[in-house]
Amino acid sequence: MRTGPTNEQLKQLITELKKKAYSDNIMLWRRIADDLERPSRNRRSVNLSRINRYTKSGEIIIVPGKVLSEGNLDKSITIAAWQFSRQAVDKISRANARALTIAELMQQNPDGKNVRIIG
Repeated sequence: MRTGPTNEQLKQLITELKKKAYSDNIMLWRRIADDLERPSRNRRSVNLSRINRYTKSGEIIIVPGKVLSEGNLDKSITIAAWQFSRQAVDKISRANARALTIAELMQQNPDGKNVRIIG
């Protein structure tokens, strides 16, 4: 039987994402909530090298999982994720990019416009 996440902050985030998805009919937030409800071993982990390879400067991307520090980032982008490794945050800030939580992105861009999912 699947029990879902046990982390209280993650449960709260999933609830907020679902509310936003259904009240405003924005399926991006529903998709992110569904991805975050997966077991932690099935959640996405994305290295900076992959993010760097598949993005352009100025883009907003979201990772429904964890951003890891393998590789380098040389573009000024906005990355939102559930978790970041400490080294990934350092590399992101050195590249003049921004690291946000998914909740912060949802507040700054409630319509989810021009956001790509990577992972």
